[in-house]
Amino acid sequence: MTFESDVKPTPTDRHHPLLKMALELGPMLVFFFANLRGPWLIEKVPALAELGGPLFVATALFMAATVISLVVSKIMLGHLPIMPFVSGIVVVIFGSLSIWLQNETFIKMKPTIVNTLFGAVLLGGLLFGRSLLGYVFNAAFQLDEEGWRKLTLRWGIFFLFLAVLNEVVWRNFSDDVWVAFKVWGTMPITILFTLAQMPLIMRHSTTPAGESGAGKDGETR
Repeated sequence: MTFESDVKPTPTDRHHPLLKMALELGPMLVFFFANLRGPWLIEKVPALAELGGPLFVATALFMAATVISLVVSKIMLGHLPIMPFVSGIVVVIFGSLSIWLQNETFIKMKPTIVNTLFGAVLLGGLLFGRSLLGYVFNAAFQLDEEGWRKLTLRWGIFFLFLAVLNEVVWRNFSDDVWVAFKVWGTMPITILFTLAQMPLIMRHSTTPAGESGAGKDGETR
């Protein structure tokens, strides 16, 4: 089984950017619209009523869409992105528990578990002197040791922030608000955070001499 960094631009990824985006966002969109139109889906396909209410129907379709996405990624792109793969495993486990026990808590806590796991791994690596984020992002850009350490620390804290934020939303708002936040809130927040890291990346870039950004003396500016 081949795994690839989530940001490593393989030749296939470069030729199929829209497919890659669809595979990553598709399951979440299925989850959102299935929850939104849950009663309609149950009316059209009565067998879905066996799963429970709209959120359980959406969870089952989310699980199916996630598995399909990973299979298509392996077939079409030739690899499995690490983070969606780990997230997919948690989706299947917690989604199955939610439907089996008819308890929405399991699927609602899935983002908390995944983000806490990623955050703990990154911050734990720093405690042992390892900037693990460098293994994921090194194909996209090169930073000095201090840059990787700072970036790993920021991403580790950010993942924990997302975990806490998910807990706040699902425990204090309706199911519809939580689902909408999961799809339309988490992604923009992550994009904004990523863009906010560009000054740090530029300051600690170790682009080789002769490439863009190098001065006449051969040093990166």
